[in-house]
Amino acid sequence: EFATAFGCLMSDMWCGEFDCVSPRDFHSALGKRYPTFSKRTQQDAQEFLICVLSELHEALKKVRAQLQDRHIANAKASRGSVSETSIVTQLFEGQLSYDITCLECKTTTNRPESFTVLSLPIPSKNTCSLQDTLTQNNQIHCSSCGTKQDAEVKGTITKAPQIIIFHLKRFEWQGRHRRKLSTDICYPLSNLDLSPYSSPPFCTEAAYSLCAVVNHCGFLDDGHYTAFCKHSVTKTWYSFDDAQLTSIPDSSVQSNKAYLLFY
Repeated sequence: EFATAFGCLMSDMWCGEFDCVSPRDFHSALGKRYPTFSKRTQQDAQEFLICVLSELHEALKKVRAQLQDRHIANAKASRGSVSETSIVTQLFEGQLSYDITCLECKTTTNRPESFTVLSLPIPSKNTCSLQDTLTQNNQIHCSSCGTKQDAEVKGTITKAPQIIIFHLKRFEWQGRHRRKLSTDICYPLSNLDLSPYSSPPFCTEAAYSLCAVVNHCGFLDDGHYTAFCKHSVTKTWYSFDDAQLTSIPDSSVQSNKAYLLFY
């Protein structure tokens, strides 16, 4: 039901018959699986995106397995060999390797991790680049020291997805409270080179181009989401603000309200 509702929504958006499209059926289908998103309150766009990708993956994985079974004459041979891949993992899933070095005792540990959305902490200063967010220091609990210590965390991309999504973590804890960060992140619209953060390095032809931005205005618990999307055919950028759709120049795509970046 969810995948069907998503497909119908995409079809309605691309057919060009309407000025705007209501995602009512899609929202209802998602709300049945995740009641939090059926509420009339602000929810986190990154959490919403992860739930959408997860649901699509599970639904399409089953379809893929059924199609595989139809092409295998021996049904017994097909049991236990259900593929865990789908078009979602093929497009969005990447692999990371984290090298975490305690700055006190210099102990380094390695932690591999897969991702569909890459969350990046951002500094609480006026401006920084997207590349800066990929090389941040953090605090960890060091097993060697037995206490929480400053640490250098180096994340290396060992498998790059076709589409990479960056989540800019626009909050920081102050005691028991969270504060939104309005740091202006300078991100390139084209030729994003991730070679310095990958192993093995990408070829020069593998630079990424920005195709969409999700923006958040307002406060953490009370705000408004908008989106910038680049038309894949005309290459024109558009601003989506509820029922309002307007074309915008490339210069307007850079925003200090950016929350999710799609490359």
